[in-house]
Amino acid sequence: MLKQLYATWALCLIAMLGFAQDHVTIRVLDQNKNPLAGANVTIHSTTRLTNEDGMASFQNLENKNYTVQVSFVGYRENNLKFNPSRTNHVQVVLQPNLVAVADVFVYATRAKENSATTFKNLSKEDIAVQNLGQDLPYLLDQTPGVVIGSDAGAGIGYTSMRIRGSDNQRINVTLNGIPLNDAESMGSFFVNLPDFASSAESIQIQRGIGTSTNGAGAFGASLNIQTDALEQQPYAELNNSFGSFNSWKNTVKAGTGLINNKYAFNTRLSRITSDGYVDRASSDLKSFYVDGGLYTAKHTLKATIFSGKEKTYQAWNGVPEPLVQGDESGLKDFAVNGLGYAEGSPEYVRLLESGRTYNMFTYDNQTDNYTQTHAHLHYTSTLSEQWNIQAALHYTRGAGYYEEYYENEDLAYYGLSNINIGGETIEQTNLVRRRWLDNHFYGGTYSVNYTPSANFNFILGGAYNQYLGDHYGEVIWAQYASNGNLGDKYYFNDAKKNDFNIYGKADYRFGKWLANLDLQYRNLYYKGNGVEDGDDPVDFEANLNFFNPKAGVTYFLNNLSNVYLSYAFANKEPVRKDYVNSTGGTLPKPEKLHDIEGGYRFRNEQFNIGANLYGMIYKDQLIFTGAIDDVGGGIRKNEPYSYRAGIEFDGAWKINSQFTWKATAALSQNKVVTDDKTTDIAMSPSTILSNNFTYKPVQPLSFSLLSKYVSRMYLDNTSSDYKSINPYFVHDVQAVYSFSAIGIENIALNLLVNNILNTKYATNGYIWYEPDMGGGAPLSYNMLFPQAGTNFMLGLNIRF
Repeated sequence: MLKQLYATWALCLIAMLGFAQDHVTIRVLDQNKNPLAGANVTIHSTTRLTNEDGMASFQNLENKNYTVQVSFVGYRENNLKFNPSRTNHVQVVLQPNLVAVADVFVYATRAKENSATTFKNLSKEDIAVQNLGQDLPYLLDQTPGVVIGSDAGAGIGYTSMRIRGSDNQRINVTLNGIPLNDAESMGSFFVNLPDFASSAESIQIQRGIGTSTNGAGAFGASLNIQTDALEQQPYAELNNSFGSFNSWKNTVKAGTGLINNKYAFNTRLSRITSDGYVDRASSDLKSFYVDGGLYTAKHTLKATIFSGKEKTYQAWNGVPEPLVQGDESGLKDFAVNGLGYAEGSPEYVRLLESGRTYNMFTYDNQTDNYTQTHAHLHYTSTLSEQWNIQAALHYTRGAGYYEEYYENEDLAYYGLSNINIGGETIEQTNLVRRRWLDNHFYGGTYSVNYTPSANFNFILGGAYNQYLGDHYGEVIWAQYASNGNLGDKYYFNDAKKNDFNIYGKADYRFGKWLANLDLQYRNLYYKGNGVEDGDDPVDFEANLNFFNPKAGVTYFLNNLSNVYLSYAFANKEPVRKDYVNSTGGTLPKPEKLHDIEGGYRFRNEQFNIGANLYGMIYKDQLIFTGAIDDVGGGIRKNEPYSYRAGIEFDGAWKINSQFTWKATAALSQNKVVTDDKTTDIAMSPSTILSNNFTYKPVQPLSFSLLSKYVSRMYLDNTSSDYKSINPYFVHDVQAVYSFSAIGIENIALNLLVNNILNTKYATNGYIWYEPDMGGGAPLSYNMLFPQAGTNFMLGLNIRF
């Protein structure tokens, strides 16, 4: 019934078009006054393509000032202001080959408009509406195929994100073209960059393999984040939010505007705190951002430094499923056989008396502590009408630890000698330990853009990056310290990873066709030495060479719609844990992926519709087994053959000046295929749907109903309902009111009420395995990450 309802919504979005009343015609010409067909013309979030005469029309415009934004591959973007009451014909002339300052640092790594890539762009306005303090993945929740979640249950602290069933280890993230993914785990931990969304100009989400970019290969999606664009005038902002669970966000931003038509500086200072929905799952997050740039007609030089410091109380063990579902008998079994609690013991009683916010940890400083600082230096130069170059240097410094309290630990495990007290040999102790990660990541990226004509564009780019990282552990307190000294390391291992890539990308327009070709070569050298926790050896070395080709074609049906088809092949290396957890001297294999994408796009004043089919065929995909290691990381193994195939829909319908309807749908099959059976890939739902109704009774005021449905997710690859997360359907409401007063440029009030029906649901989980001491099969218990019931965030943003 639910799927039929959403299918009906989707069909409604492609109903008949409305009739125009007031209108304006935009004509786009090149520098020689020749019309440009297929240029993108945007007015007030509505985009249309110019016809063969270079013209695009817009209807139902109000009597007020508008900005028309015009872009075309190989030309510099042009923005003009107009008022339809004064003119209904606007002529825009584009100059070739100059990359606009607004996107100069992401030009080479982003999918261009109408390219044969499945992608979605979020503007600064889209980001600002959702930016109330929750982590960046929560801003992407209404995009196709996305599933988000939070360890603490309320979106602040450690969060998770999957796109097309692929977790963040397969989602490539770049900041102005610089890789963010951790070189070893390949995950992107936005908790280390709190409130970075407040410095984001736009985000592009590429689903599938996407375009050639820098950093770890994309196997599920790519996120390309562009930081704030150049602002011509000075400004200052105060952005504050308060909400449930004592959650606070305080942000101060300021910028000089353009000084002497050459220089500009921006800064931001943020703090986000929350007690969390789960017991003691608190977060204390701080960050800053500073940039300064030199901007001339042909040169741009911009330096950026930003840093984040996080302290989060550990909640990565999750909550036992019987406790989430109110199963008392199952909970008692888990307490005794899973956790080893004696009936009637304090921990046994606490577990049985807790609700779905239970946290296994009680030590006051059971926290994760990490600081990450980034420095970027970007340069771009327009050498001539045909040539443009971009280069960047980057350095990231990361260091931190998580602290844990353990009882009855073997002294020998920590390299400590047994001690004798009063004739009794002491072999165990209570202790507090810290496990450290201390790393450096640095390198350079470049791209050369050559545009000999309006119909042809070529980019040569690449990068070289090096990662150096130390992993070690310390005991900072012990009931029986034995022969240990403060600062001793009970384990130590280091890693070195070199990452080189070079790529070439070409776009060629002929008639109604646009062809894309993208070829990338990537070399990786990765080595680890030392011992891991528990004196397990770390000794691996890998030298990998990858060739990743991509090709696609777009056909323009008319100036409003086009179809596209693409094929891409990609390789991806295993992560550090895959190497460390490998057994028998056999290293994990790199993954290989064939990705076929085909889609249809339609845009006019009222509708913005995209629909696509995809098939992702994997060889040796590293798939989660459902189990986790001792720090909450999933354990994976190579599966010889698996695939993901599906259909995605992303639509928006501006019904009239007051009502807007947006919806997305992602229907898929995600399978592991073996000789004797075919089962679902873990944590890959077959149906993901979202819906957004927005009503604007007057222009400054809007109300939105946001809905999200996610079907059953299996915790392992057995397709067993007993090892799965139930489907969930949640609804949020949002009200936004903005106005100007007493000389203040903009005052915005933003109220977001999440989960208005108080739905009890979970978004993530794993399987707790406990060996059977009698020699039988291991006992298994589901652990889930429940999300908060009804909760709210209220924001007040002031811009001067």
